[in-house]
Amino acid sequence: MFTSPGVSLAESGLLQHKQNRSKDCRKSVRVVMENTEKEDKVEKKTHVAVKGEAFIKQEFLTTKENFHEFVDSEWNARNGEKVSANDKVEETSAEEPEAKKLKLESEEKYKTGNPGGRRRGQNKSRPHTKSSAYDEKRLCLSVIQEGRECPFGAKCHFYHDVAEYMATKPADIGESCYLYDTFGKCTFGLACRFAKAHTTPDFKTMENAELIKTQEGRTPVKNSLSKDLQYRLRKHLVSFDKSEEYLKSLPNNKDKGEQKGNGNTPVVEVSADSTDKVQLASSETETKTSLDKQSPVKTVGPLTDEDVIKLRPCEKKQVDFQDKLYLAPLTTCGNLPFRRVCKRFGADITCGEMAMCTNLLQGQQSEWALLKRHESEDVFGVQVEGCFPDSMTRCAELINKNIEVDFVDINSGCPIDLVYKKGGGCGLMTRTRKFEQIIKGMNYVLDVPLTVKIRTGVQEKCNIAHKLIPEMKKWGVSMVTLHGRSREQRYTKSADWDYISSCSKLASPVPLFGNGDILSYEDAMKARETGVSGIMIARGALIKPWIFTEIKESRDWDISSSERLDVLRDFTNFGLEHWGSDTRGVEKTRNFMLEWLSFMCRYIPVGLLERVPQRINERPPYYMGRNYLESLMASQHVGDWVRISEMLLGPVPKNFNFLPKHKANAYK
Repeated sequence: MFTSPGVSLAESGLLQHKQNRSKDCRKSVRVVMENTEKEDKVEKKTHVAVKGEAFIKQEFLTTKENFHEFVDSEWNARNGEKVSANDKVEETSAEEPEAKKLKLESEEKYKTGNPGGRRRGQNKSRPHTKSSAYDEKRLCLSVIQEGRECPFGAKCHFYHDVAEYMATKPADIGESCYLYDTFGKCTFGLACRFAKAHTTPDFKTMENAELIKTQEGRTPVKNSLSKDLQYRLRKHLVSFDKSEEYLKSLPNNKDKGEQKGNGNTPVVEVSADSTDKVQLASSETETKTSLDKQSPVKTVGPLTDEDVIKLRPCEKKQVDFQDKLYLAPLTTCGNLPFRRVCKRFGADITCGEMAMCTNLLQGQQSEWALLKRHESEDVFGVQVEGCFPDSMTRCAELINKNIEVDFVDINSGCPIDLVYKKGGGCGLMTRTRKFEQIIKGMNYVLDVPLTVKIRTGVQEKCNIAHKLIPEMKKWGVSMVTLHGRSREQRYTKSADWDYISSCSKLASPVPLFGNGDILSYEDAMKARETGVSGIMIARGALIKPWIFTEIKESRDWDISSSERLDVLRDFTNFGLEHWGSDTRGVEKTRNFMLEWLSFMCRYIPVGLLERVPQRINERPPYYMGRNYLESLMASQHVGDWVRISEMLLGPVPKNFNFLPKHKANAYK
């Protein structure tokens, strides 16, 4: 071996050994680094929150495959089921929503049945399976209600033989009937899916006399459509005197004023007094001038109240809106049983689902059902949608005469095409002349406050709410609710609370409620700092209805999975009371529960979060709960939602299918 001068053989050997050792060390470091990089890639894929995802503690994170494998195996083990390969494919064929991709796959793949084809977007015209489809042949009402004769006789298509009906009736769901335990009797009798609890061996329905006495004089649900009113609406026999009075005073409605509308209303000439009343609703200055000119009471000396103010026969009811928690009117999910759940958790103000004014005027039973009010709803309003002064004014008068409400709300924030394209919803914000006539007309015929719900505008970067709010103050609005997004934004991006704050100053002294992105009490505190009079909560209440308790108690509630199941059990009981405990009522309750679970599955338990609180626009990654039920409730697969419903409402019928709003969440 060659050595440099002055270096011994021993020293050169030691030097060579050090060089070889350093080479080995570099190789081992390189291998470790490569392995670390591979592990980091896996970690990034499974354990690091992606942009737009919530931050969850790493020990709870998992992959999609592991999550569904665990949920399915546990469910089968608990229910003692062995699922065949064919059944498994059929049940899991409906994929759950994934992160959005830039390139959408063509709809043709789905139509041809290609399993690679992803169903995307919303089911805008989804067919709703009627609950009657699950109960083909029912028991005749003459058998259920004793002492009632069947008007159809031998031509009746329903069962009259009780034994024959009981042989074909599906098995009972449970041992106790909520209706019988609460009210002392079940009006569905033998048709009830819990009939064992109140049926004798000889098929007679039992009653609890003591409980029935305690319920005497009580009306749990109000605002039902009577048969008489429905008949008169359909035959155009309802008169709208006040509405006709107002509509004839409009400058461009002289010819329209002669139309009969819904009822055969006689043509009434508008007096000077009535014209002054309309002017009073629109502007104080104009009213004072007109009353000075045409005062019905001639006085000498100082002015009296009659000279300046014309009192209405019935003064408007006042509602204290200040610093209240307002449950938003939610289409489909904001039904009466859900509102009862939210009232238990501390919601101050509730409102019925959006109702179309034309459908109400036609006496449609399904539309009038949206106006029903439970006795627990102490401050309750109804929301109506329309685009013309005549129909909206008549609808307001119809509501004022026939149902009990604390306020009426105009929906001027609905973004859906069906409403917007005909000039309603957000469309009213750009039709200020019609909007003014609608507000003044409804104010003229109502004895309760009139409120309006709006968005920031129609286009994303063109806010117009700040221009409308001062005008609406002059038109006589009692309260304004502002959703901090435009129509184009829908529910994407964050709500603009800085803009809501500036609008609340413009609205003063009229109360203005803010709405958008509230999912925790921290969000509510920040919203209150903007100076709004109150807060409206929509999606936050669907994801976790206990948000009202969190806000009032200023805490993050780490609610357990069993407590959440109890919330769903309360909803089930309220649904059976509202829609019925027969097969139709059970399946209707199940359908609305599944709609709600499509939002509730987005909730992440507080104890699992790396960063508290959860943000409303952050989607949950795949994670394992602290127990099986918590993991099942975290699933975004519709099949698992059906499993939760089966825990409370029994197995689904053979022909059951559920098509939610998003195409990727179908169950068949």
